[in-house]
Formats: sequence, C-alpha cells, structure tokens
Amino acid sequence: MGSPVHRVSLGDTWSRQVHPDIESERYIPSFNVERLINILDGGPQNTELRRKVESVIQSDPEFSLKDHYFMTQNEHYVAAVRKTFHLQIIAKRLGWSENSPEFYYAYRAVSGELAFNLHRVFQKSLRSLGSEEQIAKWNPLCNEFQIIASYAQTELGHGTYLQGLETEATYDTATQEFVVHSPTLTATKWWPGDMGRSATHTLVQAQLICSGARRGMHAFIVPIRSLEDHSPLPGVTVGDIGPKMGFDSIDNGFLRLDHVRVPRENMLSRFAQVLPDGTYFKLGSPQTNYFSMVVMRVDLLLGEIIPLLQKACVIAVRYSVIRRQSRIRPSDPEAKILDYQTQQQKLLPHLATAYAFHFLGSNLSEFLHSSYDAILNKDFSHLPELHALSAGIKAMVSDLCLQGTELCRRACGGHGYSNLSGLPSLVTKVTASCTYEGDNTVLYLQTARFLVKNYQQAHPTPGSTLQRSLPQSVAYLATTDLARCPAQKAADFLHPKLYTTAWAHVATRLVKDSVNHLETLMQSGADWDEAWNQTTILHLHAAKAHCYYISVKSFTETLQKLENEPEVQQVIKHLCDLYALHGILTSAADFLHDGFLSGAQVDAVRTAYLDLLRLIRKDAILLTDAFDFTDHCLNSALGCYDGNVYERLFHWAQESPTNTQGNPAYEKYLRPLLQSQRSKL
Repeated sequence: MGSPVHRVSLGDTWSRQVHPDIESERYIPSFNVERLINILDGGPQNTELRRKVESVIQSDPEFSLKDHYFMTQNEHYVAAVRKTFHLQIIAKRLGWSENSPEFYYAYRAVSGELAFNLHRVFQKSLRSLGSEEQIAKWNPLCNEFQIIASYAQTELGHGTYLQGLETEATYDTATQEFVVHSPTLTATKWWPGDMGRSATHTLVQAQLICSGARRGMHAFIVPIRSLEDHSPLPGVTVGDIGPKMGFDSIDNGFLRLDHVRVPRENMLSRFAQVLPDGTYFKLGSPQTNYFSMVVMRVDLLLGEIIPLLQKACVIAVRYSVIRRQSRIRPSDPEAKILDYQTQQQKLLPHLATAYAFHFLGSNLSEFLHSSYDAILNKDFSHLPELHALSAGIKAMVSDLCLQGTELCRRACGGHGYSNLSGLPSLVTKVTASCTYEGDNTVLYLQTARFLVKNYQQAHPTPGSTLQRSLPQSVAYLATTDLARCPAQKAADFLHPKLYTTAWAHVATRLVKDSVNHLETLMQSGADWDEAWNQTTILHLHAAKAHCYYISVKSFTETLQKLENEPEVQQVIKHLCDLYALHGILTSAADFLHDGFLSGAQVDAVRTAYLDLLRLIRKDAILLTDAFDFTDHCLNSALGCYDGNVYERLFHWAQESPTNTQGNPAYEKYLRPLLQSQRSKL
C-alpha cells in the first residue's frame, strides 16, 4: 500500500510532526493512494511531472503566499503581476510553453493567484476564431508578452445574451477599417479581467455592420493602451470597476470606445470574412460564434471550478478528524466530528461530487479535443451537442460546487469563517463561476432547447420525419422507458446500471413533460416564443435532471475502466453509489411523481445511502489525500497535511498587521473615551 509523499514544513516543532488523529486515519489504507493519484492525474508520468513543477514553485520565495490573507487589493494585484512575470522567466528558462502540462501544473501550484488569465482567454479565442494568418501574427506577440490582451464581451447592460450586445463595429469601405463604438452607456464593456490596469489590447465582441446590414456578433482585436507609456489610446476610456466580493488580484475593468478605428484584418476571420469592398461571407454555422466560449467553459471546469470543491473537501475533511466535540457515549472521550453521521452527511456527498465532476470534466474535455480539429476545418456536426453539453455541465458543476464549498465552510464551524482557513476565498471564487462564461439559468435553458429539439426528433408527430440517430448524450431519449424500478431491497440500489437507468427515466419524463406543455400551449394558439417563456421552469428542471444523468453515466463508465484496479475500483464505486443515491434522495419527488419509485423504495435508497456514509468515512482522509494538493497550494491553516490545525491558526494570526502595528484608533478615540470615564471610577 502506498501513500503520497508530502513535504512537511520546517521551523516550529509542531510543524515537523504529524498530528496523531490524522496519522491514525492513514495507518492501514484500504487501497493504494498513490495509484489513485496516478489515475486522477491521467498516469504516473503526469504525477511525476506535476510534482516536479510543484517543487520548483514551492522552493521559489517569489511564489510565497505568506502574507496572502493580509494584503490590500492593490497589494494582491501587484503580487499577481509579479508572480506572473516571474513565472514567465522560469518558463523560458525551463522550456515550458504556454499550453504545456508544466504551465498548467504551475498554475495549480500557485493556487491561481496569477495575473493575465484573460490574456490566455484571448489566445484561446484567437486559436478558435482566428485565421491561420491571424494566429501566426498575434499569438507570438502574446507568448512573448509584447502585448497584454484581454477579452471584452460582457457589457453594463448585457452579458450572456450575445445578440443583445450593443457595441458596434461598422465597416468603412473607404479606409478598409472597422469603426468600433459604444453607442450607449450600457454598451460599456464591464467586468473583463486584466483590462482595468494591465491590457494593451482586447478582443471586443461587437455587432458587425457592413454594406448597411447588421451581421451579428463578431470578434475584433482592438488596441486600447499605448505600448510606449501605457496611456489610453485616443477614443478609449478604460479603468478598474472597483471592489468586488473576491478576486482582488484581478483588475476587472470597464471600456468605452468612441469611434475607434482598427484595420479590416483585425476581425477574426476563420468562420466569417469581410472583403475589402464590404462583401460579407459566413463560412460556418451561426453557432461558430459560441465556439470559443465552449472551449473556455470546458477548460474552466478542470482548471478553475472543480479544484475549488476538491480543496474545500480536503480542508473540511482533514479538519473534521482533528476537531473533537462532545461525546457519542457519556463514557467516551470527545469524538472526532467526522464520526458523527450528521458531519458525514454534510461532507461526504460533496467529496463524492468532487470525484464525479473530475471524471465528468475529463470526459467532456476528451470530447472537445476529439471534435476540435474537425470544427476548425468547418465540420460542425458535433458543435450543437458540444455546445449543449458544455453549457449544461458548466451550470451544474458551478451550482453544485458552490453548494459544496459553502457547506464545507459551514461544517468547519467558526474557524471556517476565518480567511486563514482558506475556505471563504474558495466560496467567493466559485460564486463568481456561477455567472462568468454564462449565467447558469441561461446556460441550462440553452441545454434545454437542445433536449426539446432532440426529443421531438425521437418522437415525431404524425407526418414528420424521424432522424436516424440522436447525438450520443441524448440517445437515451429515444429508448423504451422502464415504467417502474425493479429494485426490492437496499442492496439492489448499489448496481450502477440500475441507478443510471433510474436517472435516465426521470430525465426522459421531465423532458417529455416540458415538451408536452410547450406543444399544448402552441396548439392553444400561443406562438413558439411565448410558449417557450411560459414553460421555461419545466425546461430548467428537465435540463438539470439531464445533466445529473450525464454525470452519473460518466461516473459509472469510469468504474468500468478500473476493472484491473480492484481496490481502487471498490472505493471509487462507493463514491459513485453515494453520488447517484444522494441525487435520488435530493430529488425524491421526481422519482415518486409517476410511481417509478415507491415510498418503500425511497426508504431502501436511504438505507443504502446511510451505509455508504459509514463505509466512505473509513477512507475519507485517504480520498482527500489522493487529490494531492500541496500545503502551499491549499494555503489553509485548517487543511494542512500534518493536521496541526490549532498551532498553525494561532501562529498565522500572530502575523496579522493588526497585531504588529500600533492601534490607529487609540490616540484619537479610545484614549479620550477611556480618560473621560476615569473620573467616574
């Protein structure tokens, strides 16, 4: 049995010893933790490379997070820029390219506290929407940081609804330039990261106007600051939007453009072109406008959002075997709070969710990469399904990660409210993910439109044509449905095929119900748009069930691939079972609604679920160890590998500037107040 090697910090005596309460959790592992780490990393060679990169980062004082929780907004921003600048130097020295695994692992090791994230979004959009000539021109400039780029989509008045963006780019045939303009206050670009203080260029999403006609949203490269002195260029009003809930290291900005001219070659033209005389050519489907957003959403899942829940689980579970509170029996010593069933109920379903989402994100990423080159070569056959999947999965993952991180924070009691726990910053980061790259409700409804269309094709009305086959992710909508669940006892619900079928049933019924209501309204005289608006809550419900089904199916498929790893497979199966059954209990009304499950069967699900909590409790620390986050990456007083929670929390608190500087209120307020009361004593 193997376990990961962790670098325990030196200095205080307590920091060189592992707390016995957490050490006992690792004493007799039921599976090889190192092997599970390798599986999560995609192979032992990736684990080795990641740890090598982490060692480089951790040994470099430039990446220290020592004062992270005591910084002002300005200090956070400067530190993020400094670390990014230093990382570029290291990357050049060691030969790490921008898209290399090393760079990805470095980002993880620094815990995301870097600047110029939208610079990378610019590059991804360039590679997705730009012509080969444009990529050849602009990508080297980005790689060498001869320019710093941003991505400007969201406006004061519009965000996810791309057709509603007000910024205009009007083609001038006389000069062969686009005139990019913010016609109203609400057309001001608002929220783009790296724009407030850093960016010299930005990719502006704007409504193209050429030959007197509006052609919809297109992307334009617009210089916004001087490369000589960094001052705003003529016609450009740009700045920082001010304080936010989190992300203090990011200079989210605003941008107003007053008839700013850019050359014709600055419109990204892989899928659309404007010729010198103003003739417009569309080279792809309307959905190509969303392609770069699809790429970004998929990358965000594994790179940004899912690790937040994983970290929260690591911190909360580790703390829960150190924290002792009350007694289970009057004669017992105080119990580890993870031994209480209620604490297991708070944490372990979210640990299972973190694993489910890791495998779901990996599978979606594989689908994107298998489709990417075909889409670039204008084969758009997979794009509708990819768009629907990425939209719904991003919405579900960020929604449930937010629920999970917040519950992990609350499960740590008062200490979870301290920034030093690392948990509040995880919560604020994942909160933002529910909005950026698409509001989750809007994204679910985009998935729902795909579900409605495919359900109607699978179940055509008389006289219409049946499509030969549905896309793989929705193929279940065409299969013969099971009327009732055959399970008779709790153990029956531990069969992946059974609960996957159960989720397929509920998703199909909810999609069918939403389509029936939509069609009934249309038959009664409502047009499609009005009927859609009057049924959106039903569509939203159906889309959520569909996404959960996809995640359960993904998890069970991962189990099948682990047949040669029986010990790991067993512990992962417990998590898969828990994830599926927790979802059933949470949505029990949907399973009871049409009699698919009876009340007695739901009771059996609960019995199986509670048994799983007890089983997973035994492996909880090992399962969080398998995420293999370094202490540096977690930056949590509660979540360190050695379990020395209270010593670390007390030690870190001493370093707060409020404890090392004079009291700024004493001379002006406290001293006069205290002295004025002295005569009465």
